[in-house]
Amino acid sequence: MPQTSPIAEKLAESQKSISIAEFFEKNKQMLGFDSLQRSLITTIKEAVDNALDACEEAEILPDLFIEIKHAQPGANSNLVVIVEDNGPGIVKDQISKVFAKLLYGSRFHTIKQSRGQQGIGISASVLYGQLSTGKPAKIISKIDPGEPAHYCELIINTSRNDPEILEEKIVDWDPPHGTRIELGLAGAYMKGRRQSVLEYLRNTAIVNPHARITLVDPDGEHITFNRATDVLPEQPKEIKPHPAGIELGTLAKMLRYTDKHKLSAFLKDSFSRIGAVTAEEICTHAKLKPSTNPRKLAHDDVERLLKAFGSVKIGSPPTDCLSPISEDLIYKGVEKEYTLDFISTVKRSPAVHAGSPFLIEAAIAYGGDLPADGKVEILRFANRVPLLYQQGACAITHAIERVNWKYYGLSQPGGFPAGPCTILVHVASTNVPFTSESKNAIADVPEILDEIENGVRAVASKMRKYLGRRDVLSKRKEKENLINKVIPRIAIKVSDILDREPPNINPVVARIMGNLLVYRLIKQTGDGFDVEIRIKNHTGTAHSFKLHDFIPYEIKNAKPSPHRSVVGDRFDYLWEVSLRSGGDAYLRYTIGDVNNNDNSGKENLTLPEPVVEGVSAELVTGARAIA
Repeated sequence: MPQTSPIAEKLAESQKSISIAEFFEKNKQMLGFDSLQRSLITTIKEAVDNALDACEEAEILPDLFIEIKHAQPGANSNLVVIVEDNGPGIVKDQISKVFAKLLYGSRFHTIKQSRGQQGIGISASVLYGQLSTGKPAKIISKIDPGEPAHYCELIINTSRNDPEILEEKIVDWDPPHGTRIELGLAGAYMKGRRQSVLEYLRNTAIVNPHARITLVDPDGEHITFNRATDVLPEQPKEIKPHPAGIELGTLAKMLRYTDKHKLSAFLKDSFSRIGAVTAEEICTHAKLKPSTNPRKLAHDDVERLLKAFGSVKIGSPPTDCLSPISEDLIYKGVEKEYTLDFISTVKRSPAVHAGSPFLIEAAIAYGGDLPADGKVEILRFANRVPLLYQQGACAITHAIERVNWKYYGLSQPGGFPAGPCTILVHVASTNVPFTSESKNAIADVPEILDEIENGVRAVASKMRKYLGRRDVLSKRKEKENLINKVIPRIAIKVSDILDREPPNINPVVARIMGNLLVYRLIKQTGDGFDVEIRIKNHTGTAHSFKLHDFIPYEIKNAKPSPHRSVVGDRFDYLWEVSLRSGGDAYLRYTIGDVNNNDNSGKENLTLPEPVVEGVSAELVTGARAIA
């Protein structure tokens, strides 16, 4: 009988390795390319993330231009996406690797907050464009005004995960530095949806208030999200790994390849928060000599060393590796994009999960133009990047659902809060635990869930106080309106009986309501008018506010002297006033000849009500009030 090869040998002949590019070529949905609409958003997201990171690392205020257009006339054609930034540019030899080699990047081995770390993002977008249209990506990059702009067309060789440059040349390009990528892809541009390019860019602008972002959509409409600040975020610093987040296999690998000859030196050099004293203590707990060669540790030695990490008190990892947005800039970002009645923000203290530092920032916005019906809007962010998909699978959503929102003044049908409200949560971390490669949802890590819940409760408490105060003020206003209907009728009847002019009832109303009273007295003199604005604080608390007098006349002899500015054809005279409860103030000035030949009294000089800035309208009588 002829001898046959064992079946295992035949099977081995058909086995071969595949590249990461080949894997994602067949599994592009894992990276967020699972529908036409989402594929477009993912492509723009990856390009924008790269642009913002590059600008910030080079300490350049980001100026991003995004254009989406049809590849051919007709709404059903493929799309062309152009993303251009004013960053530092990319050196010629690196262009092809940055855009056409998956898992190529500078951040994977660094421990600090950044938008992307794996080096998959923008090259995955190039791969998707290549798969869906068969066309190459077109790149222009320039690193300095004195250097040429390099242009190349490239594709990814998926069998080797290597770039293939189809064309390369020097071109004229006006910007002094920056990068431009042009991609053809199968995609769909949608308007009026929460999950859309426009909403993604709006949310990006909220948590990146230092960036200016311009979008030109397929209809040619220009939308610009201007900066809310000219201050760049503080750059996070790279840190060493923390012992609390090390697994056994990782520790064994670090020991095997270290260039240190002593275990104590290895510990001090390889980990954050381990100094000479702590290293000695760890060695003692592990029953290992500090002078031991770390490369010669046996498996049992490595296990004892890892266990010693948990037995010794080691400080939390440093937090300068994080770059939070800040309460003030979140406030400005939200205020810039929404019309609201109330905003509250909070930044939690840094915490740790699995040895990775993280920090939670939260904001809550209420009223204004937000829809009164339906569920609240949740804005989710991780390392300054919006998370648009998989909301129901995200730790941010789960933490919000854990809160009893009825206590804070919102309804909660089906366990989810409802009302004219938006909740924002930003998770900043050196290692955001995403649930998948598409990075759209954060895993339910207990430490992160608790911190998100605590942050949301903090801003919700402030909203509850605002809503309670608003209800009280609303009832006060109803009472004041009722008084203003009744007292004038009484005053008129009494005036008719006594045959006198009806009196000014504002002082009476202010005293009954416990309001801030503002009223003006005008007395005609031989050469003009003496004007006096009297302010009386009938409220139970002290108030500091600004009083504006918008009038069309120059004033003289003002006591105290106001700030003066011109607003159109009027003057804005501004006084800053502070009054304790029961206190009063007098603002006096004169107005000269107003070219009025009829000198029959103050009726010839009619002035508008003063404006109080900084006190709720429900607490002011006799003047207009603005927040």
